[in-house]
Amino acid sequence: MRVFNLPDLGEGLQEAEIVEWHVKPGDAIESDQAMVSVETDKAIVEVPAPYSGKIEKLFGGAGDKIHVGAPLVGFEGAGADTGTVVGNLEARTAARSEARVESRGEVKATPAVRALARSLNVDLSSVRPTGPGGTASTEDVKRAARGDASAALPQKGMRSTMARNMAAAHQEVAAVTVMDDADVEHWPKGTSALARLARAMVIACRAEPGLNAWYDAKADARTLREEVDLGIAVDLPDGLLVPVLRNAHKLDEEKLAAELQALVARARERSLSPEMLRGATITLSNFGAIGGRYASPLVVPPMVAILGAGRMTRMPVVTADGALAARRVLPLSLTFDHRAATGGEAARFLNAVKSDLER
Repeated sequence: MRVFNLPDLGEGLQEAEIVEWHVKPGDAIESDQAMVSVETDKAIVEVPAPYSGKIEKLFGGAGDKIHVGAPLVGFEGAGADTGTVVGNLEARTAARSEARVESRGEVKATPAVRALARSLNVDLSSVRPTGPGGTASTEDVKRAARGDASAALPQKGMRSTMARNMAAAHQEVAAVTVMDDADVEHWPKGTSALARLARAMVIACRAEPGLNAWYDAKADARTLREEVDLGIAVDLPDGLLVPVLRNAHKLDEEKLAAELQALVARARERSLSPEMLRGATITLSNFGAIGGRYASPLVVPPMVAILGAGRMTRMPVVTADGALAARRVLPLSLTFDHRAATGGEAARFLNAVKSDLER
Protein backbone atom coordinates (compact mmCIF):
# COMPACT_ATOMS: atom_id res chain seq x y z
CA MET A 1 0.00 0.00 0.00
CA ARG A 2 1.28 3.43 -0.91
CA VAL A 3 0.47 5.88 1.90
CA PHE A 4 -0.18 9.55 1.24
CA ASN A 5 0.32 11.83 4.27
CA LEU A 6 -1.58 15.04 5.10
CA PRO A 7 0.46 17.75 3.36
CA ASP A 8 1.64 21.05 4.77
CA LEU A 9 -1.40 23.35 4.66
CA GLY A 10 0.64 26.54 5.08
CA GLU A 11 0.64 29.41 7.64
CA GLY A 12 2.23 27.18 10.29
CA LEU A 13 -0.90 25.03 10.74
CA GLN A 14 -0.14 21.71 12.42
CA GLU A 15 -3.42 19.83 12.13
CA ALA A 16 -6.78 19.75 10.39
CA GLU A 17 -10.18 18.20 11.09
CA ILE A 18 -11.79 15.93 8.51
CA VAL A 19 -15.10 17.43 7.35
CA GLU A 20 -16.12 15.06 4.55
CA TRP A 21 -14.57 12.36 2.40
CA HIS A 22 -15.26 12.58 -1.35
CA VAL A 23 -13.85 9.08 -2.00
CA LYS A 24 -14.12 5.61 -0.47
CA PRO A 25 -12.01 2.43 -0.54
CA GLY A 26 -12.16 0.85 -3.97
CA ASP A 27 -12.63 4.12 -5.86
CA ALA A 28 -10.36 4.84 -8.81
CA ILE A 29 -9.41 8.50 -8.91
CA GLU A 30 -7.45 10.81 -11.16
CA SER A 31 -4.57 13.05 -10.23
CA ASP A 32 -5.72 16.35 -8.72
CA GLN A 33 -9.23 15.00 -7.99
CA ALA A 34 -10.63 16.17 -4.62
CA MET A 35 -10.30 13.40 -2.03
CA VAL A 36 -11.32 15.03 1.24
CA SER A 37 -12.41 18.35 2.75
CA VAL A 38 -10.55 19.32 5.93
CA GLU A 39 -11.07 22.29 8.22
CA THR A 40 -8.16 24.25 9.71
CA ASP A 41 -8.14 27.27 11.98
CA LYS A 42 -8.23 29.39 8.83
CA ALA A 43 -10.65 27.78 6.37
CA ILE A 44 -12.01 24.60 4.79
CA VAL A 45 -9.54 23.13 2.30
CA GLU A 46 -10.03 20.35 -0.24
CA VAL A 47 -7.04 18.02 -0.46
CA PRO A 48 -6.47 16.74 -4.03
CA ALA A 49 -5.06 13.38 -5.07
CA PRO A 50 -1.30 13.59 -5.68
CA TYR A 51 -1.53 11.02 -8.50
CA SER A 52 -3.97 8.67 -10.21
CA GLY A 53 -4.71 5.35 -8.55
CA LYS A 54 -7.12 3.22 -6.58
CA ILE A 55 -8.07 3.98 -2.98
CA GLU A 56 -7.28 1.14 -0.58
CA LYS A 57 -7.71 2.78 2.85
CA LEU A 58 -8.88 6.01 4.47
CA PHE A 59 -7.14 7.05 7.68
CA GLY A 60 -9.82 8.68 9.85
CA GLY A 61 -13.45 9.68 9.59
CA ALA A 62 -15.49 12.89 9.68
CA GLY A 63 -14.66 14.81 12.86
CA ASP A 64 -11.24 13.22 13.36
CA LYS A 65 -8.18 15.46 13.61
CA ILE A 66 -5.15 14.62 11.50
CA HIS A 67 -1.71 16.07 12.11
CA VAL A 68 0.38 17.36 9.21
CA GLY A 69 2.61 14.49 8.04
CA ALA A 70 0.29 11.79 9.41
CA PRO A 71 -1.23 9.11 7.10
CA LEU A 72 -4.32 10.33 5.26
CA VAL A 73 -5.02 8.00 2.30
CA GLY A 74 -3.66 4.60 1.30
CA PHE A 75 -3.39 3.81 -2.44
CA GLU A 76 -3.05 0.32 -3.90
CA GLY A 77 0.48 -0.50 -4.94
CA ALA A 78 3.95 0.00 -3.51
CA GLY A 79 6.00 3.14 -3.18
CA ALA A 80 6.99 5.88 -0.72
CA ASP A 81 4.93 8.99 -0.21
CA THR A 82 6.64 12.34 -0.48
CA GLY A 83 4.25 13.85 2.06
CA THR A 84 3.58 16.88 -0.13
CA VAL A 85 1.25 17.96 -2.86
CA VAL A 86 2.98 19.32 -5.93
CA GLY A 87 2.15 23.00 -6.49
CA ASN A 88 0.35 25.50 -4.32
CA LEU A 89 -2.40 23.66 -2.42
CA GLU A 90 -4.34 26.81 -1.57
CA ALA A 91 -4.31 28.07 -5.14
CA ARG A 92 -5.30 24.70 -6.57
CA THR A 93 -8.04 24.26 -4.00
CA ALA A 94 -9.41 27.73 -4.68
CA ALA A 95 -9.42 27.18 -8.42
CA ARG A 96 -11.06 23.78 -8.10
CA SER A 97 -13.65 25.03 -5.62
CA GLU A 98 -14.49 27.92 -7.95
CA ALA A 99 -15.05 25.41 -10.75
CA ARG A 100 -17.16 23.10 -8.59
CA VAL A 101 -19.58 25.66 -7.15
CA GLU A 102 -22.99 24.03 -7.15
CA SER A 103 -26.36 25.78 -7.08
CA ARG A 104 -29.15 23.99 -5.27
CA GLY A 105 -32.30 25.72 -4.18
CA GLU A 106 -30.85 29.04 -5.44
CA VAL A 107 -27.95 28.90 -2.92
CA LYS A 108 -24.52 28.53 -4.56
CA ALA A 109 -21.81 26.81 -2.53
CA THR A 110 -18.81 24.55 -2.95
CA PRO A 111 -19.04 20.93 -1.79
CA ALA A 112 -16.78 21.79 1.16
CA VAL A 113 -19.12 24.57 2.31
CA ARG A 114 -22.11 22.25 1.93
CA ALA A 115 -20.29 19.65 4.03
CA LEU A 116 -19.66 22.24 6.73
CA ALA A 117 -23.33 23.25 6.70
CA ARG A 118 -24.34 19.61 7.20
CA SER A 119 -21.89 19.16 10.07
CA LEU A 120 -23.26 22.29 11.80
CA ASN A 121 -26.93 21.46 11.07
CA VAL A 122 -27.34 24.64 9.04
CA ASP A 123 -29.94 24.87 6.29
CA LEU A 124 -28.13 26.54 3.38
CA SER A 125 -31.36 28.16 2.24
CA SER A 126 -31.27 30.23 5.45
CA VAL A 127 -27.72 31.47 4.84
CA ARG A 128 -27.07 34.99 3.56
CA PRO A 129 -24.24 34.49 1.02
CA THR A 130 -21.47 37.10 0.93
CA GLY A 131 -18.91 35.31 -1.23
CA PRO A 132 -17.94 36.10 -4.84
CA GLY A 133 -20.85 35.85 -7.24
CA GLY A 134 -23.33 35.32 -4.44
CA THR A 135 -21.77 32.07 -3.21
CA ALA A 136 -22.05 31.00 0.43
CA SER A 137 -18.72 31.01 2.26
CA THR A 138 -17.56 29.10 5.35
CA GLU A 139 -17.95 32.29 7.41
CA ASP A 140 -21.54 32.68 6.18
CA VAL A 141 -22.34 29.16 7.38
CA LYS A 142 -20.61 29.65 10.73
CA ARG A 143 -22.43 32.93 11.24
CA ALA A 144 -25.77 31.21 10.55
CA ALA A 145 -24.83 28.45 13.02
CA ARG A 146 -24.31 31.13 15.68
CA GLY A 147 -27.79 32.48 14.95
CA ASP A 148 -26.54 35.66 13.28
CA ALA A 149 -27.83 35.69 9.73
CA SER A 150 -26.65 39.24 9.05
CA ALA A 151 -23.11 40.40 8.56
CA ALA A 152 -21.37 41.29 11.81
CA LEU A 153 -20.91 45.01 12.36
CA PRO A 154 -17.65 46.29 13.85
CA GLN A 155 -17.96 48.08 17.18
CA LYS A 156 -17.18 51.76 17.06
CA GLY A 157 -16.76 54.70 19.38
CA MET A 158 -17.63 54.10 23.02
CA ARG A 159 -18.18 50.35 22.62
CA SER A 160 -14.87 49.89 20.83
CA THR A 161 -13.04 51.78 23.59
CA MET A 162 -14.88 49.77 26.23
CA ALA A 163 -13.91 46.51 24.54
CA ARG A 164 -10.22 47.43 24.47
CA ASN A 165 -10.19 48.65 28.08
CA MET A 166 -12.04 45.61 29.42
CA ALA A 167 -9.83 43.17 27.52
CA ALA A 168 -6.67 44.88 28.76
CA ALA A 169 -7.99 44.96 32.33
CA HIS A 170 -8.96 41.29 32.27
CA GLN A 171 -5.55 40.32 30.92
CA GLU A 172 -3.45 42.44 33.27
CA VAL A 173 -5.15 42.64 36.67
CA ALA A 174 -4.86 39.91 39.32
CA ALA A 175 -8.51 40.36 40.28
CA VAL A 176 -10.08 39.05 43.49
CA THR A 177 -13.65 39.78 44.63
CA VAL A 178 -14.94 39.83 48.21
CA MET A 179 -18.65 40.09 48.98
CA ASP A 180 -20.89 41.05 51.88
CA ASP A 181 -24.39 42.37 52.66
CA ALA A 182 -25.37 45.64 54.35
CA ASP A 183 -28.58 45.89 56.38
CA VAL A 184 -30.12 49.19 55.23
CA GLU A 185 -33.59 48.78 56.73
CA HIS A 186 -33.22 52.07 58.59
CA TRP A 187 -32.69 54.19 55.47
CA PRO A 188 -35.38 56.90 55.22
CA LYS A 189 -37.76 56.73 52.29
CA GLY A 190 -36.30 58.50 49.23
CA THR A 191 -32.67 57.95 50.22
CA SER A 192 -30.35 58.02 47.19
CA ALA A 193 -28.52 54.71 47.20
CA LEU A 194 -25.86 56.16 44.90
CA ALA A 195 -25.15 59.07 47.26
CA ARG A 196 -25.05 56.83 50.34
CA LEU A 197 -22.68 54.43 48.60
CA ALA A 198 -20.44 57.30 47.52
CA ARG A 199 -20.30 58.64 51.08
CA ALA A 200 -19.50 55.19 52.43
CA MET A 201 -16.68 54.79 49.92
CA VAL A 202 -15.17 58.15 50.93
CA ILE A 203 -15.21 57.06 54.57
CA ALA A 204 -13.74 53.65 53.66
CA CYS A 205 -10.92 55.34 51.74
CA ARG A 206 -9.99 57.15 54.94
CA ALA A 207 -10.24 53.99 57.04
CA GLU A 208 -8.22 51.87 54.57
CA PRO A 209 -6.33 54.09 52.06
CA GLY A 210 -4.64 51.12 50.39
CA LEU A 211 -7.51 50.76 47.91
CA ASN A 212 -7.72 54.43 46.95
CA ALA A 213 -4.55 54.12 44.91
CA TRP A 214 -2.91 53.76 41.53
CA TYR A 215 -0.63 50.89 40.62
CA ASP A 216 2.13 51.09 37.98
CA ALA A 217 2.77 47.51 36.86
CA LYS A 218 5.95 48.31 34.91
CA ALA A 219 7.56 49.98 37.91
CA ASP A 220 5.78 47.69 40.40
CA ALA A 221 4.92 50.85 42.36
CA ARG A 222 1.75 51.80 44.23
CA THR A 223 0.77 55.41 44.84
CA LEU A 224 -1.74 56.10 47.62
CA ARG A 225 -4.00 58.99 46.65
CA GLU A 226 -4.93 61.67 49.17
CA GLU A 227 -7.88 62.90 47.11
CA VAL A 228 -10.88 60.67 46.44
CA ASP A 229 -11.72 61.14 42.77
CA LEU A 230 -14.66 58.79 42.46
CA GLY A 231 -15.47 57.14 39.13
CA ILE A 232 -19.19 56.44 38.62
CA ALA A 233 -20.12 53.72 36.10
CA VAL A 234 -23.05 54.93 33.96
CA ASP A 235 -24.88 52.52 31.65
CA LEU A 236 -25.82 54.00 28.27
CA PRO A 237 -27.45 52.47 25.18
CA ASP A 238 -24.20 52.69 23.21
CA GLY A 239 -21.82 51.54 25.95
CA LEU A 240 -20.41 52.37 29.37
CA LEU A 241 -19.09 55.71 30.59
CA VAL A 242 -17.25 56.31 33.87
CA PRO A 243 -17.27 60.06 34.64
CA VAL A 244 -15.22 61.20 37.62
CA LEU A 245 -16.49 63.15 40.63
CA ARG A 246 -13.46 65.18 41.73
CA ASN A 247 -12.64 65.61 45.41
CA ALA A 248 -15.62 63.64 46.65
CA HIS A 249 -14.04 63.67 50.12
CA LYS A 250 -14.56 67.46 50.35
CA LEU A 251 -18.34 67.34 49.77
CA ASP A 252 -20.96 67.10 52.50
CA GLU A 253 -23.78 64.59 52.07
CA GLU A 254 -26.22 67.03 50.47
CA LYS A 255 -23.64 68.44 48.06
CA LEU A 256 -22.40 64.95 47.23
CA ALA A 257 -25.89 63.83 46.20
CA ALA A 258 -26.41 66.92 44.03
CA GLU A 259 -23.03 66.62 42.30
CA LEU A 260 -23.61 62.94 41.57
CA GLN A 261 -27.02 63.62 40.08
CA ALA A 262 -25.59 66.34 37.84
CA LEU A 263 -22.66 64.15 36.78
CA VAL A 264 -24.88 61.22 35.80
CA ALA A 265 -27.20 63.59 33.90
CA ARG A 266 -24.28 64.99 31.91
CA ALA A 267 -23.11 61.46 31.12
CA ARG A 268 -26.55 60.54 29.77
CA GLU A 269 -26.61 63.74 27.72
CA ARG A 270 -23.10 62.97 26.43
CA SER A 271 -21.95 66.46 27.44
CA LEU A 272 -18.86 65.42 29.42
CA SER A 273 -15.46 66.87 28.63
CA PRO A 274 -12.56 64.40 28.12
CA GLU A 275 -11.05 65.62 31.39
CA MET A 276 -14.14 64.47 33.26
CA LEU A 277 -13.47 60.88 32.14
CA ARG A 278 -9.88 60.67 33.38
CA GLY A 279 -8.05 60.21 36.63
CA ALA A 280 -10.44 58.24 38.88
CA THR A 281 -8.77 56.83 41.99
CA ILE A 282 -11.52 54.26 42.72
CA THR A 283 -14.81 53.31 41.03
CA LEU A 284 -18.40 52.67 42.06
CA SER A 285 -20.81 50.57 39.98
CA ASN A 286 -24.40 50.69 41.22
CA PHE A 287 -25.52 47.94 38.84
CA GLY A 288 -28.31 46.86 41.20
CA ALA A 289 -30.35 49.81 39.96
CA ILE A 290 -30.78 47.69 36.81
CA GLY A 291 -30.63 44.17 38.25
CA GLY A 292 -28.42 41.49 39.73
CA ARG A 293 -27.18 40.83 43.26
CA TYR A 294 -23.45 40.07 43.16
CA ALA A 295 -20.79 40.52 40.49
CA SER A 296 -17.07 40.57 39.82
CA PRO A 297 -16.66 44.04 38.27
CA LEU A 298 -13.41 44.63 36.39
CA VAL A 299 -10.74 46.88 37.83
CA VAL A 300 -9.34 49.19 35.13
CA PRO A 301 -5.67 50.09 35.70
CA PRO A 302 -4.09 52.10 37.15
CA MET A 303 -6.88 51.91 39.75
CA VAL A 304 -6.72 49.23 42.41
CA ALA A 305 -10.40 48.67 43.31
CA ILE A 306 -14.02 48.92 42.23
CA LEU A 307 -17.12 48.49 44.42
CA GLY A 308 -20.27 47.00 42.92
CA ALA A 309 -23.67 47.36 44.60
CA GLY A 310 -26.41 44.89 43.69
CA ARG A 311 -30.19 45.01 43.78
CA MET A 312 -31.61 45.91 47.20
CA THR A 313 -34.02 43.19 48.34
CA ARG A 314 -35.97 42.27 51.43
CA MET A 315 -34.44 39.25 53.15
CA PRO A 316 -34.66 37.38 56.47
CA VAL A 317 -31.97 38.71 58.82
CA VAL A 318 -31.03 37.66 62.35
CA THR A 319 -30.94 40.89 64.36
CA ALA A 320 -28.54 41.75 67.18
CA ASP A 321 -30.98 40.44 69.78
CA GLY A 322 -31.32 37.09 67.98
CA ALA A 323 -34.72 37.72 66.41
CA LEU A 324 -35.53 36.87 62.80
CA ALA A 325 -36.82 39.82 60.83
CA ALA A 326 -37.40 40.84 57.20
CA ARG A 327 -34.94 43.64 56.42
CA ARG A 328 -33.79 45.56 53.36
CA VAL A 329 -30.37 44.22 52.36
CA LEU A 330 -27.89 45.77 49.92
CA PRO A 331 -25.42 43.25 48.38
CA LEU A 332 -21.83 44.48 47.98
CA SER A 333 -19.06 43.15 45.71
CA LEU A 334 -15.55 44.59 46.00
CA THR A 335 -13.01 43.63 43.33
CA PHE A 336 -9.39 44.56 43.98
CA ASP A 337 -6.05 44.09 42.22
CA HIS A 338 -4.15 41.60 44.34
CA ARG A 339 -0.85 42.82 42.91
CA ALA A 340 -1.29 46.09 44.78
CA ALA A 341 -3.62 45.30 47.70
CA THR A 342 -3.89 42.51 50.24
CA GLY A 343 -6.96 40.56 51.21
CA GLY A 344 -6.81 42.21 54.62
CA GLU A 345 -6.88 45.69 53.12
CA ALA A 346 -9.85 44.72 50.93
CA ALA A 347 -11.74 43.20 53.87
CA ARG A 348 -11.15 46.28 56.04
CA PHE A 349 -12.31 48.55 53.23
CA LEU A 350 -15.49 46.52 52.70
CA ASN A 351 -16.16 46.46 56.46
CA ALA A 352 -15.87 50.24 56.55
CA VAL A 353 -18.32 50.59 53.64
CA LYS A 354 -20.78 48.23 55.28
CA SER A 355 -20.51 49.92 58.68
CA ASP A 356 -21.26 53.36 57.22
CA LEU A 357 -24.21 52.07 55.19
CA GLU A 358 -25.66 50.43 58.31
CA ARG A 359 -25.09 53.51 60.46
